[in-house]
Amino acid sequence: MDEFDRAQEQEAFYLAASLAAQTAASRPLGASLTHCDDCGEAIPEDRRRAAPGCTRCMDCQAYAERKRRGL
Repeated sequence: MDEFDRAQEQEAFYLAASLAAQTAASRPLGASLTHCDDCGEAIPEDRRRAAPGCTRCMDCQAYAERKRRGL
């Protein structure tokens, strides 16, 4: 293994660690809310089970994601 192989291996390690940290940081922790933080509507039980830690109803979450992407 030469220095280029080690550099590629190290780059792959740091990239994987960075992506894992970003993914973990973007996931809410704890129990899901029963009502949406944005609009106040009830969050359906199916959504709360499917997305633990959710804080928004489906409509508000979709809007927030579109806004974040600049759409």
